[in-house]
Amino acid sequence: MPRVWDVPVHDSTRVRDARVAVEDAAATAGLDERRKAAAALVATELATNLLKHAEGGQILIDVVAPPAALRDGRDEARVVQIAALDHGPGIPDMSAALRDGFSTAHSLGAGLGTCRRLADDFGLHSTPGRGTVAVARVGGVPRAGAAPAGARTGAAPADGVTGGGPDPRGTSFGVRAGGVNIPYAGAAYSGDAWAWVRAEDRLTLMLADGLGHGPEAARASQAAVQGVREAAHLTPAESLRRLHRALSGTRGAAVAVAQLDTRAGRLRFAGVGNVGARLREGGTWRSLLSRPGIVGAHRPATLREEEVAWADDRLLILHTDGLPSRWTPSSDPGLLAADPAVTAAVTIRDASSPARPVRDDTAVAVLTPTPPDRP
Repeated sequence: MPRVWDVPVHDSTRVRDARVAVEDAAATAGLDERRKAAAALVATELATNLLKHAEGGQILIDVVAPPAALRDGRDEARVVQIAALDHGPGIPDMSAALRDGFSTAHSLGAGLGTCRRLADDFGLHSTPGRGTVAVARVGGVPRAGAAPAGARTGAAPADGVTGGGPDPRGTSFGVRAGGVNIPYAGAAYSGDAWAWVRAEDRLTLMLADGLGHGPEAARASQAAVQGVREAAHLTPAESLRRLHRALSGTRGAAVAVAQLDTRAGRLRFAGVGNVGARLREGGTWRSLLSRPGIVGAHRPATLREEEVAWADDRLLILHTDGLPSRWTPSSDPGLLAADPAVTAAVTIRDASSPARPVRDDTAVAVLTPTPPDRP
């Protein structure tokens, strides 16, 4: 059962905690000593930046699949994902902040530039007055033929720095999937889980919220992860029927399944329980509706699929009920080009605050187009 590390960074002692946590995650992901050291340095730099520039924040460490666009097939490869969230003053000039030697805190100024070079993928998003989100992924041996990490990740003037790449099979729509997971009250295990899987032209994104908290809730959501990996060829409604059987020996879970046909440009969605889904179409948001019930315990007799068109201006956010009920999605157009995990982290940051942290296990999973200018 995979761990999730949530490290609040409010004094210098927590920088070490972030480094130790990422070393544990690197061991879980099977990274060698060189990549383990790289991940530890990235976590140290991001945690240090939180103290220097934002008076503290939060480091989230997870072992995840790479963004969907970077692989063709199931997500057997695992990477360490390090997300830094803060409610600080923001970064007025991110291009400058990513240059080595730049500093506003009388330091060497190598933090963000170092992170970008060491990570396989690096994303940055900052809004003056609202805070900053940085996401880095560190995997094992770099992909054959890949450019250095810094070359794969560029800076946008105001919207952030994004990683990713084109759809490897040359299909009509390049797409990336990613997410962020926060266990409630600093627990070792989250009862929420997300996963993506590809089968030919279909890419399926699943988010599960195991009933309750703790290890038993985590077992239910992980059963959903395993089940969706075995159901990549099925439609969302068919997947939910299979997951209902797979979760019958667990507490059960709320589950949402979204599937994009990258060739036809059609998105299909079905959900059971209180996992939310918001789809951005152009400049507006709409909700995709789930049916009441609990997968593994009380599945509806009929499962309705919603089908909508997918285009380069679409963005899908799946979220568990850890977000406030009155959560409003960001209208920032830069999130269309952002790394999906950055978008997920921004969503969590903007829906919470230091005085009002997340109220439950909270996970956000995002499906977003691959920007056409990304190599």
